[in-house]
Amino acid sequence: MQVEERNAPARSGGSGLAERPRLRGMSPEQLEGLVRAAGFDAYRGRQLFQWLHRRGVRSFGEMRNLPGPLRAWLEENTSPGGIARAEVSSESADGSFKFLFELDDGRKVESVLMPDPVREYWTLCVSSQVGCAVDCKFCVTGLNGFFRQMRTDEIVDQVLYARHYLHQRDSRANFRNLVYMGMGEPLLNTGPVVESIRLLTNTEGVDLSPRRITVSTSGIVPGMIELSRARTGACLAVSLNAPTQEQREAIMPITRKYPLADVLDVVRRYPFARNKRVTFEYVLMKGLTDREEDAHRLVPLLRGLPCKVNLIPFNPSPGLPYERPDEESIDRFATILMEAHYTVSVRWSKALDLGGACGQLAGQKGQRTRARQSFDKL
Repeated sequence: MQVEERNAPARSGGSGLAERPRLRGMSPEQLEGLVRAAGFDAYRGRQLFQWLHRRGVRSFGEMRNLPGPLRAWLEENTSPGGIARAEVSSESADGSFKFLFELDDGRKVESVLMPDPVREYWTLCVSSQVGCAVDCKFCVTGLNGFFRQMRTDEIVDQVLYARHYLHQRDSRANFRNLVYMGMGEPLLNTGPVVESIRLLTNTEGVDLSPRRITVSTSGIVPGMIELSRARTGACLAVSLNAPTQEQREAIMPITRKYPLADVLDVVRRYPFARNKRVTFEYVLMKGLTDREEDAHRLVPLLRGLPCKVNLIPFNPSPGLPYERPDEESIDRFATILMEAHYTVSVRWSKALDLGGACGQLAGQKGQRTRARQSFDKL
């Protein structure tokens, strides 16, 4: 276990600190405008961006090519923003790491850094909300309810911390992929998610490739449309999990507001870049969504869509009544789809032994009191 205190961002309430700009959530152009307005050369804003994002420094004193008066002004009038406190809470037998991040209001989120030993790169599963209001019945995150949206700087700083931690362990490690599949529904927080993608793909900062970033949604139709219009270049994944409206409503109540037919209609009109396609994520639960008839219903449902299907055997968690199917059922389901000429993969989740697999992130240490908020109020 490792604990690291971060430069705490401005706390809300009680003082003028709440109005301080949070720099990790700002673009180079915004930082240029900020320092210019303070009477300094505009190009210092791009240097500031590079220190925060490319080099990931934690204090203004480390920004050696910035003049002393500017560093003093930044210290007095701004906040670096981001995570207040970070902890590597556990390490999996498969080499994954689960991080517990404490935010400036004391709330906590988790993210997971996962290796691919064959292709020798790492993927970070990042959170976008504190809790989740969608309340999928097979996901632990929603059990505690929804607390608040995450800010752009908080989303970005999960990546900066994980990348720094990884490179401390191995300077040659290839931090390559980012998936918005952690706590929360990314497309109920679309603005900060889009802004974070733009910052993390900026060539002056982390410089991730947009094609290596995936945003996963339970099917938030307005958010899918907003993401498509943003043209970030990121990939889209839709958590499908059932082949009919009735089945999907039973395990994903959000389907009542955004029907399956509407979700698929948006996918059909989604402006995918050349050679890109949507990923449909499908959680296989024993006797519920893993039956042969479910697979046969899925075949015509997805016909004509540029897609691949990612089958996810259910990851058991205390308090949830569902079971993981046996390998024979999983293989049979996958075979039916492959015989219909779909591209199919089975995702054997990483970090399962430390509660960091798909659907297991909670992050609610010390905040177990329920703060539920209906998704239709967001």
